[in-house]
Amino acid sequence: MTLRGASLRRTLVVVLAVGMVLASGIGLWGAWRTAAAAANAAYDRSLAGAIKAIDANISTSSGGLGVELPYTMLEFFELTAGGAVYFRVASEDGLVEIGNTDLPPPDATLINGRPRFRDARYHDQLVRLGSYTRVLDPPLAGHVDKPRVIIQVAETLSSRQDFTRALLLEAVTRNALLVALALALMAAATGWALRPLARLSAEVQARSPEDLTPIPEDAVPTEARPLVAAINHHMARHQQASEARRRFVDDASHQLRTPLTTLVTQVDFALREAAPGPVREALQAMRQQLDEATRQVNQMLALARADAADLDRQTVDLVALARELTRAWWPRARAAAIDLGFESGVPLLAISLNPTLLREALTNLVHNALRYTPAGSHVTVRVDDASAEAVLTVLDDGPGLAPDELQHASERFFRGRQARAGGSGLGLAIVRAVAERHGGRLELAPGPGGRGLAVRLHLPHAPAAASEAGSITG
Repeated sequence: MTLRGASLRRTLVVVLAVGMVLASGIGLWGAWRTAAAAANAAYDRSLAGAIKAIDANISTSSGGLGVELPYTMLEFFELTAGGAVYFRVASEDGLVEIGNTDLPPPDATLINGRPRFRDARYHDQLVRLGSYTRVLDPPLAGHVDKPRVIIQVAETLSSRQDFTRALLLEAVTRNALLVALALALMAAATGWALRPLARLSAEVQARSPEDLTPIPEDAVPTEARPLVAAINHHMARHQQASEARRRFVDDASHQLRTPLTTLVTQVDFALREAAPGPVREALQAMRQQLDEATRQVNQMLALARADAADLDRQTVDLVALARELTRAWWPRARAAAIDLGFESGVPLLAISLNPTLLREALTNLVHNALRYTPAGSHVTVRVDDASAEAVLTVLDDGPGLAPDELQHASERFFRGRQARAGGSGLGLAIVRAVAERHGGRLELAPGPGGRGLAVRLHLPHAPAAASEAGSITG
């Protein structure tokens, strides 16, 4: 699992969970060793008791080795051991053996009076074997020195294993509960520790696109402050770049418009003085090209402003603004023999927007509709309130756009197959840029009945803070 693209909380949980499982495994191994040692210690004491009981019943008074076995004690020991019990009593030289004579012999280093216990195999089963030796006193008949007697008792391991298994199961249960509790606490602590980052994320997402104020670093944990500082530095550089673009737009607006205006004035003066003929026709063609160049420059500057200019919002009555601009285009519509009308589904609709940018967008929509709609057609500007947003629509019953052109029509410098010569292909791009700067969107669809074009500008309603912008302007 890599950290790239992964959840920080999930990464911490997985890493700590793996570590805790490994630590728990080591702890369980230690618990198993401890449980096995505790079981051996307890059951070895029982073996030692059986050995002592047999040793207490050994006698050499008859001159030979005699053992009076405590059967009751051996039966009780078998019940305690939970399995079979075997014993062997023998002289050190092996001439006398009593009991299970085929038990594994004891270690040669067995020390008198000190029982020794070990695991052994007897009749293909594991047993715990206890061995004990002491000097016979009095000695056996015919022995000058005092020989030793060896006492061995063995039991099967089933009872010990059950005891060890019970202790280990208890340790596993305890460790599982502790691991689960630790993981739950860790997940809760991680979630609590990440709350400032979640709150910061929500605050940044709620910001308007033009809000580049620095993020307070004291509102996040210390570990996240370098990231916040880097984001603030990036926003500061972005703000500087935006200001540079705005300055460029302002400078370009002045530097380009002034010579174009001068050229138009000079051409107009030449037209007044020129006599009919080829020179006048050339001047008229030049005048048309200057008008088109001026419009294209204005559109490019408008697009640059829509992309980079400060979004100085005001609370505006969209109905009044659209009605006023539509009336301003009535003379142009009458000259083109086009019926330009205005409709509104509400008497007043106040939203927070930049009036200059919105007028530029609506101007481009009406200009395009009048330019590409033939004489005798209808163009309608409409305002509607769609609960969460305002919808500004320009409808026409002209040639419209082909279905495959609708999705590309708002791209920069795109021109449809039926477009007239002289256009720049920036009108709808400007409208889309204005809509996106306001958090809205541009929608293009066929007109009513599949005829013409319907261009809808969706604008969100005024945010809560917009109500403080002041009085409504048209």
